[in-house]
Amino acid sequence: MNRYTVSRAALRSATHVIGLTVLFSNCGFAQEADSYTDQRDRMVRTQLQTRVFGRSPVMDKAVLDAMRTVPRHRFVPDDMAKNAYADSPLPIGYGQTISQPYIVATMTEALQLEADDVVLEIGTGSGYQAAVLGEIVAEVYTIEIVEPLGKRAARVLEDLDYENVHARIGDGYKGWPAQAPFDAIIVTAAPDHIPQPLIDQLKAGGRMVIPVGPEGRIQELRLITKDSDGKIMERMLESVRFVPLTRDEQTTHEQRPQK
Repeated sequence: MNRYTVSRAALRSATHVIGLTVLFSNCGFAQEADSYTDQRDRMVRTQLQTRVFGRSPVMDKAVLDAMRTVPRHRFVPDDMAKNAYADSPLPIGYGQTISQPYIVATMTEALQLEADDVVLEIGTGSGYQAAVLGEIVAEVYTIEIVEPLGKRAARVLEDLDYENVHARIGDGYKGWPAQAPFDAIIVTAAPDHIPQPLIDQLKAGGRMVIPVGPEGRIQELRLITKDSDGKIMERMLESVRFVPLTRDEQTTHEQRPQK
């Protein structure tokens, strides 16, 4: 499979330059689209760009543009759509959640992404984080262990034409060796230690953002970087609370990496 060299954002910008205009013929659809557009703009302005509850504002323009673009309401259950842009996580079934917008934006910004990057996501969940990444980078590979969630997310991503996002069902602890190495890795569920396979699949100079800690308690959101010599450095970003990283039985019995 050939890897893309431009992001969806770059393609959209080029389309705008040549003057392609999309017209809504259905007024009801247009009003609905305008309503959600307004909600996304308000979400970015009040939750991401403003210092609230002591949180640092998100500054990366590509991240902010992606958050304004991705229709978050499409990635939540229908009965949750009215709350899709609220400043909170939402349940998506099977004991999983879609992270609040600020956490999605903060984790994405921490990766310092470039348009030609190839990114691995562990924990597809709703598919929303993958879509945000897909707006910014060339290709996204995303893994979900809960099959019904993974299939639903894949359908939504396909419906929204995220051709640069590749989803599969599997154990994210093991990563995606066939597509490694990755410029960046994002983990959206919390293991109690950093999986060695993910470190191994991170490219030299790459970055990984991952919550680490015990289930049901405060965890640390960590930024992992690998230098050109393969040396690993860690930095805590903030305290978070994520659902635990689900692993298959075989992986659960694997020996943990030695510290």
